[in-house]
Amino acid sequence: MQLRISPDLEKLIKRRLSSGGYTNVEDVLRRALEAQDAEESWTDDERRALSAHIEEGYLQAERGELIDGAQAGREIQAMKDGWRREHSSKR
Repeated sequence: MQLRISPDLEKLIKRRLSSGGYTNVEDVLRRALEAQDAEESWTDDERRALSAHIEEGYLQAERGELIDGAQAGREIQAMKDGWRREHSSKR
């Protein structure tokens, strides 16, 4: 299969390749298409829940309810540890 790509799209693909996160053009296209498939599989409820969660984060930031990076790291690690405990007990 051959594709004709506009100059602006080619520039975008080259930028992605230069980031080091992709190995070749096929990798760039595959990830973009897989991400699109994943997004299309979201339900309206999931989209609304995500939007509400983001909006709440903005409101918290406006109220000054922010945490520093170290605290965020500890909270994320605690969530990961809890997930691991939950899933290791099901084996």
